[in-house]
Amino acid sequence: MSDHQMTILVVDDEERIRRLLRMYLEKENYIIDEAEDGETALKKALDFDYDLILLDIMLPGMDGNEVCSRLRQVKATPVIMLTAKGEESNRVQGFESGADDYVVKPFSPREVIYRVKAILRRSSVTAYLSKEAATSNKIVFPHLVIEHDAHRVTAGGQEVALTPKEYELLHYLAISPDKVFSREELLKDVWNYEFFGDLRTVDTHVKRLREKLNKVSAEAASMITTVWGVGYKLEVPK
Repeated sequence: MSDHQMTILVVDDEERIRRLLRMYLEKENYIIDEAEDGETALKKALDFDYDLILLDIMLPGMDGNEVCSRLRQVKATPVIMLTAKGEESNRVQGFESGADDYVVKPFSPREVIYRVKAILRRSSVTAYLSKEAATSNKIVFPHLVIEHDAHRVTAGGQEVALTPKEYELLHYLAISPDKVFSREELLKDVWNYEFFGDLRTVDTHVKRLREKLNKVSAEAASMITTVWGVGYKLEVPK
């Protein structure tokens, strides 16, 4: 990763949890800012370009899902949700509002650090470059262009702002056009660790990706094809 010191916003209404996360994250040399409610968190996230946000779902006033959803209208800052609710519906709701990952309370601080590092590694342009990207840095389709060194996606001639996870999912499909990937494969290869069968994670990200592409190019959005009963592929127009 570059010499840039990463800045993380920790949002939780419990001071004890903020203090615990700050202690562990500062040991990893991250700069930590804090917010204890949704309104403050959203204002800070819009005013400052954090490298990542750890965001509790259950907040007084504006909850974490709403904070994330509003932030996503403007920025693609990576977000990890913190939630005391482990039910699948809550996780899916978090992903639908634009979260990149989630951690269920009570959590192990080591797990949080692992997830933080995994997402920061993927959102870091230089660290994320693969050998394959070095030889084929730019992927060009009729309605879609992916410039891997800049993490830039252009559809129908307009740039599309994607979260790190949305970008990685699109790039993964794009480097093997017309190949069908199962949800299990996508979870394993794009998320880098198992989600214990939470396959709707993939569906919610595909949905968001299509919606973003569709705003500027229906043709680009239609390239992400559902293969019923199997998974997804990026289909190149013939």
